[in-house]
Amino acid sequence: MTRPEAIAGVSGVDLAGRTVLVTGATSGVGRETALALARMGARVFVHGRDREAGRAVATALDDLGADPVFFRADFANPESPVDLAAAVGEHTDRLDVLVNNAGAYVDEPRRSDGVELTFRVNHLAPFALTRALSESGAFAEGARVVTVASAVHPRADAGDLSREAVTSVGDYDGLQAYARSKLANVLFTRELARREPDLRANCCHPGLVPGSGLWRDASLPIRAGVGLLSVLPAPVLERVADSPRSAAATSVFLAAGEYAESGAYFSDCEPTTPSPAARDDELAGALWELSEDLAA
Repeated sequence: MTRPEAIAGVSGVDLAGRTVLVTGATSGVGRETALALARMGARVFVHGRDREAGRAVATALDDLGADPVFFRADFANPESPVDLAAAVGEHTDRLDVLVNNAGAYVDEPRRSDGVELTFRVNHLAPFALTRALSESGAFAEGARVVTVASAVHPRADAGDLSREAVTSVGDYDGLQAYARSKLANVLFTRELARREPDLRANCCHPGLVPGSGLWRDASLPIRAGVGLLSVLPAPVLERVADSPRSAAATSVFLAAGEYAESGAYFSDCEPTTPSPAARDDELAGALWELSEDLAA
């Protein structure tokens, strides 16, 4: 199977001397992203919830000479992103790439510290982690921040990002909650690019990945349906879904490639126009201010 760095056309890039943090890196797209960047010579830090899976990916990275460190953190805990940033700072004073890959799909109404859980994990956690790393001076000059969004983001609009919408679980719709969090990812990237011109911030759609850990918090019927995709014959599966390796290609491209424009949304390693709501600068600014309040 073709490696993501080859799909992205960055196999020849040398990342020796660079330090990378990939969140949600113990399985699926995150794991493949971490391995690809390690093969290009980067030192790779990885984050996840499961210690055993973390040890496994760290071993694989160590075999590639990536000098890995595994950080365990549960992003459902509001304090964990800031704690993670502090822990990273104990191991390096120069972070060249942050890949905000961790995410969850939750199809049952759940909240964490007064915030709908999907929004907490998928948006507020990477927002808080990125902000904490920036405020601590951890980012190297010209550091890259890659946030994994989704092509499902157009399902959501400005009304989905009100304080009431992100703190309520009444009339809960798991897919809409996920779309809201992904719209927030795109808007966060846009506003980060405006506020932090010394960073290169981009986001991307990875594709539909049955083998991803994204679905671990979904209900049994959804997990079963996604699982059925995984056992389809390869020629059929390739038509309806992406492998973790192919889905990681755009993240790897943005982490290691030469694309220079900050604030853009990508799919299949190409800049792509997101939804009208995702291009709303006023909405991006309002979301940033709301996120500062909710993540505090």
